[in-house]
Amino acid sequence: MKREIINNINILAKENEPFLFVINYDGDDAYIRRLKDIDPKECLYDFEGISNVVLDDGYKHPLPSAIRWDIDAPAYENYERSFNIVKSNMLAGNSYLANLTCRVPVDCNLSLDDIFAHSKGKYRLLLRGDRNRGRRFVCFSPESFLRISHGRIYSYPMKGTIDASIPNARQELMNDTKEAAEHATIVDLIRNDLSRVATDVRVGRYRYVDTLHTNKGDILQTSSEISGLLPDDYRQHLGEIIDAQLPAGSITGAPKKKTVEIIREAERYDRGFYTGVMGIFNDGELNSAVMIRFVEQDENGMAFKAGGGITAKSCCRKEYEEVLQKIYLPI
Repeated sequence: MKREIINNINILAKENEPFLFVINYDGDDAYIRRLKDIDPKECLYDFEGISNVVLDDGYKHPLPSAIRWDIDAPAYENYERSFNIVKSNMLAGNSYLANLTCRVPVDCNLSLDDIFAHSKGKYRLLLRGDRNRGRRFVCFSPESFLRISHGRIYSYPMKGTIDASIPNARQELMNDTKEAAEHATIVDLIRNDLSRVATDVRVGRYRYVDTLHTNKGDILQTSSEISGLLPDDYRQHLGEIIDAQLPAGSITGAPKKKTVEIIREAERYDRGFYTGVMGIFNDGELNSAVMIRFVEQDENGMAFKAGGGITAKSCCRKEYEEVLQKIYLPI
C-alpha cells in the first residue's frame, strides 16, 4: 500500500477511533473515514450488522416484478487466451495457483442503490463516488479477509465452488482433487502471510462448507480458518499488518509476487477496487472482507467483475463456466 494509506490507518487505530477503510487491489487508492464522519449519501455499509443504514420509508424501493439481469459474457476465445497465459506459466514452473478474473458488462433494471438495499451478504458496501476513478460500485461479499479479536488475528480464505443443485454437490466438492489442491495451497499461503505479523499461527478449521443464496440458485463454497497471536502494540501498526497481507492470497495465487505479474499480463484490465479489501476497526476489533461479488458503474455502464482459481489441473471450459456461475445477485 501507499505509505500515506498505511499511516492514516495507523493514526486512526492508535487513537481508538472507529473507522471504515476501503482499499483498492493495487493498494494505491483508498476511501478511509471515521464512522461518525461518513455521509450516507456518499457511502452505505453493513458489516454483519454494523451499519449506517437507516431503515426509513425511502431506503428500500420495491423491486420491479421481473429483474432484468442479462450478462454480456466474454467470448470463450478471449477467456481461453488469458487462461493459456496462466497455464503456460504454470507449466514453466512460475506459478502453481492463480486467480484469473474478468470484467463482464451486464444489463440490469436495478440501480446500485437497489442492489445494495435488497442484496444479502455478510459484507455489503455501496460507494457513490467518482465513476471515472472506479469509486462507484456495490459489493456484497461473502468472504472474510482479516478479523482481529482479543489480540488474535484470523483469516478465512474461500476457495472451491459448486452449484448446490448438482446431485451430491457437497460430496462432489469435497472429493474434487483440483479444488482440494487449490484450497490447500491457499491455506499454506495465508499461514505464511500471517506468520509475517503474528506468532502461534495455526489452522483452526479446514475446508468447511457454506451455502450462498443467489438469484440463480444456491452455491456451495469451502473456507478455512487460520489464526495467529499479534504483539501487544498491534494497534500502532495496523496499517503495516494489513499491508503485509495484501493483495489477498485467495484472489492472487502462489507464489504471490510472481503470480500477480502473471495475472496482470493475462487479464489486461484494471481490477480497480474489485478484489481489494474493506473493513471496520472499532475498539481493538477488526472485521474486514475481500471485495468479491462486485458490481461497478462507469461511463460505459454497469459491469460485474468475477473470477476463479486456476491450477495445472484446471480445465478451461469448466473454469469459464464457473466464472459465469458467479455473476449473480444475492436477491
